[in-house]
Amino acid sequence: MMTNEKPWFLSKTVWASIVTILLSCSSFFHISTDGIDQGSLTDTIIEFVTALSGIVALFGRVSATTLITRKEI
Repeated sequence: MMTNEKPWFLSKTVWASIVTILLSCSSFFHISTDGIDQGSLTDTIIEFVTALSGIVALFGRVSATTLITRKEI
């Protein structure tokens, strides 16, 4: 049973599925995928999304106008 939760965009399975779908649809756009390693592409996309989410989080905290507080239990 899974008890840990994470956002969808941190799932390697989701990103691998997205890459698979995009590669399979590439023929519609006449894009050659002969030289593309699907595993490497998935890893690159995951690294990019991780960096992007870090940038967004940092920007969000810097531009925030409210304090982060801890609620006492």
